[in-house]
Amino acid sequence: MALGPERAAALALLVQRNLLESSPYAEAGRIALYAAAGHEVSTAEILRDALRSGRRVMYPRVVPGSRDLQMVRIDDPAELRPGAFGILEPTGAEIAAPEDLRRALICVPGVAFSLAGQRLGRGGGHYDRLLAGAAHGAITAGLAYEFQVLDRLPEEPHDRRLGLIVTESAVRPTAALAMRTAAGPDQGGMTRCC
Repeated sequence: MALGPERAAALALLVQRNLLESSPYAEAGRIALYAAAGHEVSTAEILRDALRSGRRVMYPRVVPGSRDLQMVRIDDPAELRPGAFGILEPTGAEIAAPEDLRRALICVPGVAFSLAGQRLGRGGGHYDRLLAGAAHGAITAGLAYEFQVLDRLPEEPHDRRLGLIVTESAVRPTAALAMRTAAGPDQGGMTRCC
């Protein structure tokens, strides 16, 4: 489905508002965002609210010479500059430790998502590697337009499922979050939802 810029911006604003009004966001002191590329859902409103409310905000940066991401703290949108693949990346030096990510709400872009928590990215596996280190305690949220949510997606053994799918229509806990929540809370993790 092709979205014009005005329609995409309006829908992205609704997606962001749904996340901002959710309990996972209300409970999160740390927020990991991404700089939208192409037609991905923007995170600009979430960034504004997170900074205004005193949350710790992190953005991904590609580790030079690898396919890994590191999350870097920012305190101002001006700290984002074009980096790998022409996507805005943080310029700061404060790299988040794995335990910081385990207690964060991590927003993830994608091409398509499923209500089981599956995510189809751009094929580099960057986010799967990042999420593998943050799997325990983090709440992971795919930000998507409703038309990007499908019944099922192809899945590889290394793929990481997301806990929430947030669209312009709803904040939907996935089967992956339900399984984790049933296991109970972990150190610093959030188990309630939406």
